[in-house]
Amino acid sequence: MGGAGVVLLLLLLLAGAGAGVAWRPPQGKCPPSCSCSKDSALCEGSPDLPESFSPTLLSLSLVRTGITQLKAGSFLRVPTLHLLLFTSNSFSVIEDDAFAGLSHLQYLFIEDNDIGSISKNALRGLRSLTHLSLASNNLETLPRFLFRGLETLTHVDLRGNPIQCDCRVLWLLQWMPTVNASVGTGACPGPTALAHMQLRHLDPKTFKCRAIELSWFQTVGEAALGVESFSYQGEPHIILAQPFAGRCLILTWDYSLQRFRPEEELSAPSVVSCKPLVLGPSFFVLAARLWGGSQLWARPGPGLRLAPTQALAPRRLLRPNDAELLWLDGQPCFVVADASKAGSTTLLCRDGPGFYPRQSLHAWHRDTDAEALELDGRPHLLLASASQRPVLFHWLGGRFERRTDIPEAEDVYATRHFRAGGDVFLCLTRYIGDSMVMRWDGSMFRLLQRLPSRGAHVFQPLLIARDQLAILGSDFAFSQVLRLEPDKGLLEPLQELGPPALAAPRAFARVTVAGRRFLFAACFKGPTQIYQHHELDLSA
Repeated sequence: MGGAGVVLLLLLLLAGAGAGVAWRPPQGKCPPSCSCSKDSALCEGSPDLPESFSPTLLSLSLVRTGITQLKAGSFLRVPTLHLLLFTSNSFSVIEDDAFAGLSHLQYLFIEDNDIGSISKNALRGLRSLTHLSLASNNLETLPRFLFRGLETLTHVDLRGNPIQCDCRVLWLLQWMPTVNASVGTGACPGPTALAHMQLRHLDPKTFKCRAIELSWFQTVGEAALGVESFSYQGEPHIILAQPFAGRCLILTWDYSLQRFRPEEELSAPSVVSCKPLVLGPSFFVLAARLWGGSQLWARPGPGLRLAPTQALAPRRLLRPNDAELLWLDGQPCFVVADASKAGSTTLLCRDGPGFYPRQSLHAWHRDTDAEALELDGRPHLLLASASQRPVLFHWLGGRFERRTDIPEAEDVYATRHFRAGGDVFLCLTRYIGDSMVMRWDGSMFRLLQRLPSRGAHVFQPLLIARDQLAILGSDFAFSQVLRLEPDKGLLEPLQELGPPALAAPRAFARVTVAGRRFLFAACFKGPTQIYQHHELDLSA
C-alpha cells in the first residue's frame, strides 16, 4: 500500500471513534479553510499555520497551504496529535524542534512537498513515532543524525527523492542496518558512477569520505638544510640545521602563545645535519659540518645546556652530506655519508662517553645520502652516491657487508623508506629525470612507480595520523604531497604545498603536540615553513 493509501486508512480509523456522532467544534476551534470532525482536522489552502485547534486533536492534515517554513514549536498547541500529514506544500526549511511537544505522535507523513532543507534536529522529541514518510519531497540529501532518538520507528519511506549517493549519504547507509525498521529508498540519480543503482544496495565500505589537507601555520626565519623531530622529557621538540645562520636551532611548543619558539641553539658553522639522540635523561646532538669538523654535543640531564664534547672522525669526515641514527646490537650508532673523494662514509658507535669510528664504508664514492632500514629482521644500510647506483649493505658479523645494489636507479641523490601493509617501500630522489618508488620483494627492490621530479632534492615519506604520505620537493615548482592508496598500492597526488611556496625544500619532519599535527619543511633558499594537518569528514 502506498503512502497516500496508508494515510487515508489511518484517517478513517481515527475518525471511526466519532462515527455517527454529531459534533460541532467549539467556537473558534476549527479555523477557516479547515474541515473538522471530533478528533481530526483537514486544512487545505490555508495561508498560514492555524493556531486555534482543539487541544485534544488526534490527527491533522495540511494540504496546499501557504506555509513556507516550520519553525521550532509549531505544534505546541496540539500536544495530543497521533497523526500529522503535509501534502503539496512548499517549505524553505523545517527548523530544529519543529515538532516539539508531540510526544504522542505516531504517524508523520511529509509527502509530495517541495522542501529546501531539513534541520538535523527537526524530528527531535518524537519518541512515539513509528511511521515516517518523507517520500517525494525533492530532497537531494538528508542531514546526518536526522533520525537520532527515534527508537520506535518501524517504517521509513524515502522513495521519490533524488538523494545523491555521495559521501553525504554514508551515514544513512550505516544507519539502516542498525535499526529494526523497514526503510524504503529509491535509485541513485548520481554521481555518474552510481547512477541508477539502488541506494540500499550500496556498500558503505566502498565510500572514501575522509579527506586531509595541510594548511600553512607558521614561518621560522633562516634557511635550513635539515629538520628532525624528537621527544625529550616527554615534550616534543624540533631541531633545524641552519648553515647560513651557523647553528643547530632547537624549537619547542609554547603552550601560552600556541606557537613554536626557539629553546636553545648550538654554534655550528656550515652545518648540514643536526641529528638528535635521547638516552634517558641524556641528550646528544651530532652536528655534521662541511668545514671545521663535525662535533658531538651533549646535555647530561634536564636543566643543563648542551655543550660540545667531542670532535668526530676528523680524518674521515671531510665533507659530510647526511647523517642518520641507527641501533646495532643494542647500541646507538651514527652513520655519516661523506661526499668528498678523500673522505669516507663512516659508522660511529657509542663507546663510553663518546662515539668512535667502527667502520669505514664505501670509500672514494662521494656518498650523498645514507638510509638505515630493517629487512628480513636484520639492520641494513642504503648509501646513495654521485658515482654509482645506490648500494645496499646488511649487518653481518659485527660489520656492514655489501648485499646488492638498486637496479635501474642511476643518478639517485637520496633514498628514504617506509612500511605499509607488511611491505617495505623505497622513495628514490632524482634531480634530473623521474623519481621512483620501489618495493622490496625479499631479495631486491623492484620498480613500482615513476614520478616526474625535475629539480628534486627530497622525496620523503611521512606517516601522519592514518595517512602514509610522501612529499616530493622541487626547486622549480610547487612541492607535491602524495598519499598511498592501499587498494592500488601506489602514491596518488593529494595537494600542492603552499602558499607560501617552498623555496628549495631539502627535508621534512612531522611532530604532534597538544593534540595537533604539524609538518615542518626545511628550505635551502628560504625560511622553514610549518603546516598543520587537518582531517575533513566529507560525510558530515
